[in-house]
Amino acid sequence: MSSAHTSFKAPTVLDGKALAKQIEQQLQDRVAVIKERTGRTPSLATILVGEDPASATYVRMKGNACKRVGMDSIKVELPSATTTEQLMAKIEALNHNPDVHGILLQHPVPDHIDERACFEHIDLAKDVDGVTSLGFGRMSMQQPAYGSCTPQGIMHLLEHYNVELAGLEAVVVGRSPILGKPMAMMLLNANCTVTICHSRTKDLAAHVKRADLIVGAVGVPELIKSEWIKAGAIVIDAGFHPTADGGVGDIERRGIAEVASAYTPVPGGVGSMTINTLIRQTVIAAERAANISPNTNSASN
Repeated sequence: MSSAHTSFKAPTVLDGKALAKQIEQQLQDRVAVIKERTGRTPSLATILVGEDPASATYVRMKGNACKRVGMDSIKVELPSATTTEQLMAKIEALNHNPDVHGILLQHPVPDHIDERACFEHIDLAKDVDGVTSLGFGRMSMQQPAYGSCTPQGIMHLLEHYNVELAGLEAVVVGRSPILGKPMAMMLLNANCTVTICHSRTKDLAAHVKRADLIVGAVGVPELIKSEWIKAGAIVIDAGFHPTADGGVGDIERRGIAEVASAYTPVPGGVGSMTINTLIRQTVIAAERAANISPNTNSASN
């Protein structure tokens, strides 16, 4: 017991907030190059349908992130009575606007709108949020495409901290089209052995206990218990649920620092990387539109 205690090594805190800040500084330089060479400012169009306060906050945060790196943010605000056809027409206009490099349709849209059809209407070259089926398919097949921002941000965070993924047993809890499913594909492409768990999974604890890498992406506060995490596991919490004292994730925080080899804090881990990835992918789209080639060879850089 005493020898195990003395050999305990403090886990690596995967600090998404610090990395996002560092990447923003690099993006400022890349944006400046685009402006200088083309006379055009990289621009992200954000579409907000209706008056959901949380969505309005997210759109505002994305606009602020654009500002910090010198990009333009075009805010498109539509009434909640907007039809699917009207929203698709607005997306079509943005697809053809050469001053727009990325398009983000804020989720969720009002229930009467066919959200999936509207996502699919976004031009692949401007799908910087990684929401189209074509983008997902291309990413899965390791073809150039913009990955969904949260899982792509997680991959960037793991890469920054030199986490060796090949051969790890990864368990992703959640199967949403913009988080769980693309996360699983990205980890598979990084040579992990991947299990996807969800609301119908029998004995979730047994799956989590096997994991060398666990990703909480299920949207339920502290569903995944810290006692399920095996010693030395890498713990990625993609959930955030506001509480009186700040917020909790999908994975129980208590005890994680004592068992994990690396973990993301909540907040300050995955969330910071999500918006940062959106901005980074918009800069890449602007570079491609201008035929400027930074040291990147795929859209996921």
